[in-house]
Amino acid sequence: MNTSAKLGAYLLGLAVIFGGALGAGNAVGAAGPPPAADGHGAHGEPVTGRPSSVPSAGSHGTHDGPTSRPDPATAAHIPGGLQVSQDGYTLTPETTTITPGEATDFRFTVTGPDGRPVTGYQVQHDKKLHFIVVSRDLGLFRHLHPEEAGDGVWSVRLTLPAAGAYRAFADFAAEGGTGLTLGTDLHASGDYEPKVLPAVDRTANVDGYAVTLDGDLVPGASSKLTLKVSKDGHPVTDLQPYLGAYGHLVALRAGDLAYLHVHPDGAPGDGSTPAGPGITFYAEVPSRGDYRLFLDFQHNGTVRTAGFTVRAGELPAPATTSGPEPTATPSKPGSHGDHDH
Repeated sequence: MNTSAKLGAYLLGLAVIFGGALGAGNAVGAAGPPPAADGHGAHGEPVTGRPSSVPSAGSHGTHDGPTSRPDPATAAHIPGGLQVSQDGYTLTPETTTITPGEATDFRFTVTGPDGRPVTGYQVQHDKKLHFIVVSRDLGLFRHLHPEEAGDGVWSVRLTLPAAGAYRAFADFAAEGGTGLTLGTDLHASGDYEPKVLPAVDRTANVDGYAVTLDGDLVPGASSKLTLKVSKDGHPVTDLQPYLGAYGHLVALRAGDLAYLHVHPDGAPGDGSTPAGPGITFYAEVPSRGDYRLFLDFQHNGTVRTAGFTVRAGELPAPATTSGPEPTATPSKPGSHGDHDH
């Protein structure tokens, strides 16, 4: 083989190697998990069927560079409520002093990517914004619905019963955007002693009602949870719709309070969803560990909340491949081998 022929074969071999590497890189990039829909659909529909409970932040990523656009490759791995600012939106409390045991007119804004308070919101489950407040030890839970005070300011009557650290979540979808959950810390002044997490238990009692939990949380997989409501030993079969559903379930991971907001399978008035005693949810938690579940349900005109501590189990087994990875190295100069472009 003359010099020109040898050089041509060598260059062709390099082209195959780098072309194969580029194809493999593109394939790996495409294999990442797509942004998952959350329990609100665009975090704001009444969901029928099996809603995904990946945190709202699962469809909103972190910022990368001056464009401040979400990074889909990392978005699906960011649990909701852990950030005060995300995708250009920021939760900003205007009330800074909270006295334990006293009702406070708590005011806050959500500023948008333009730096101005957001004034346009999508309605999700009958409300433009849902406001959740929990104690850091997960002993207290409040699901509130603030009122618009004008110029993008929200106001809600809030009472923190004791001194301590709390976490507030704003669950919303701005007009033209998708669902988002932002979180911020609140503090009620005074000495306090954190309580231990309530023990794992499959039955919660509230105001004479007993709520039992059937099902297990499996990290990274859709888990069917059925909560059954009874009173005085009799099943409750006439639950009333509350915000467009027979029940609302919020899950919070102990430790960092990663937030999940999911809704039940089916909807009131769809002709197939019974009004109790069971309310079924499909939940997906991001990791092993302890979680607190809070179920809101309405009966006889009153909304009640049942709380559970649940321990998520082992991670599911990783997926197996059907064959060996393709190689980007040609068997001899000039050959193409097997590449997945």
